Amino acid sequence: MKQILVTTLLGIALVLPGAARAQQQEKSATFRVSATVTAVCEVTASDLNFGQYTSQAGSDLTGTTKVAVACTPATAYNVGLSAGTSPGATVNQRKMVAGANSLNYQLYQDSSRTKIWGTTPGTDTLPGTGTGQSVDHTVFGTIPARQVIPAGDYGDTVTVRVYF
Repeated sequence: MKQILVTTLLGIALVLPGAARAQQQEKSATFRVSATVTAVCEVTASDLNFGQYTSQAGSDLTGTTKVAVACTPATAYNVGLSAGTSPGATVNQRKMVAGANSLNYQLYQDSSRTKIWGTTPGTDTLPGTGTGQSVDHTVFGTIPARQVIPAGDYGDTVTVRVYF
């Protein structure tokens, strides 16, 4: 009886693991993972303060400031600067005002001050390509010499636009 019991137990032990494996099945499926990366740009600007201007000075007064643009990598963009908010100003003739008085100035894309900065992509805006990091663009400003105007605090507000 002992021998039958041992043989039976051995038989069961050998059959059960195989039987469990034979009954185990596997099914599988796949799914797709996706996302859409949207091109974005952020822009910041610092004020441009020319300092003190006198009409008796024989040369133009110059100054610079920075416009920082951060765009999605490989995103083409153009930076434009508005004419400002002063009455009668255009991108070709910008004006700072103090009451009814105005002081002409200009904003340029280059240090030689030959390329006026405007708002028309492909014409008078500054092109760039996003890197994912903030990229500084210098704005070169000039107040022409010998403008005869009353003393005062003159100002204007220019809007920076990034087209992408």
